[in-house]
Amino acid sequence: MEINWIAVGWIIDMTLNGLVWLIIAAFSLLLIDMTDSWTRKAIKWMDIADKQIRKFIDNLFEWIEKRNLKIISSIILLIIFGILAQLGIIPKLIT
Repeated sequence: MEINWIAVGWIIDMTLNGLVWLIIAAFSLLLIDMTDSWTRKAIKWMDIADKQIRKFIDNLFEWIEKRNLKIISSIILLIIFGILAQLGIIPKLIT
């Protein structure tokens, strides 16, 4: 009986290829799990920063309102609306 070396090479190639893809999948799952925890931490930090910024802006407007500083409040609103327009949030709110 003669050995079909093409079939043997094909089987060896498939086995090694499968092993390599198994290793790649294992590392990918570890990387995805690690980046998922990083994403959760980043979202928590973004939530904290958002709350602090909102609190700062509310306190700032209350302070301006107590002092009756309409010019400063209009400049701050102009800056905030400019940022929102650059981000494309205002057109989304209008439509």
